[in-house]
Amino acid sequence: MKSSRSRSRSKSNRNRSNNNQGGNVVNRVFDSSGPEGKVRGTPQQIIEKYNQLARDAQLSNDRVAAENFQQHAEHYTRMLSEAQREIDARREEQERQNRERQAERDRERAERQEREAQQQQNQQNQPDPQPQDGQEAEEADSNLVETPESKPRSRRAPRRKPRPRSDGDTPEQPSGGGGDDAPEAAE
Repeated sequence: MKSSRSRSRSKSNRNRSNNNQGGNVVNRVFDSSGPEGKVRGTPQQIIEKYNQLARDAQLSNDRVAAENFQQHAEHYTRMLSEAQREIDARREEQERQNRERQAERDRERAERQEREAQQQQNQQNQPDPQPQDGQEAEEADSNLVETPESKPRSRRAPRRKPRPRSDGDTPEQPSGGGGDDAPEAAE
């Protein structure tokens, strides 16, 4: 039972690795079994090697071997061109997605700037608050903190001191008369 589990694990690992190999054909190293033994290298190196072998075979007047080497070179040329097309298609897709994301960011930035401009316009259109207690508009807009020394003094009449009481005065005011300014009636 233990061996079947390990086989299934290795089989799934093999399947996964085969799926990933298709993407990096350009730089992948291949072992090619040609008519004169193995040729090892990247597709571009294998193509160059088979083309050299085909030229050598032509110089020795072996047309069959030259054709065979040319077919091997053509196989790797097709593999390389297909891989290059896939890479180009992926690159174009990524560039398209990047352009879409950039356009979305530009739209969001424009909307944000428009909202900020609208807020600034709304703030400018609002009436300025009316100055209070004789303050000027400049003081109302100022960010300075008010201190008792900086507040303008009011022009009210100063408070009067209460009159000292005599023994005969009652603490209550007479109801029929004026205030403190009225003279007392004679008895």
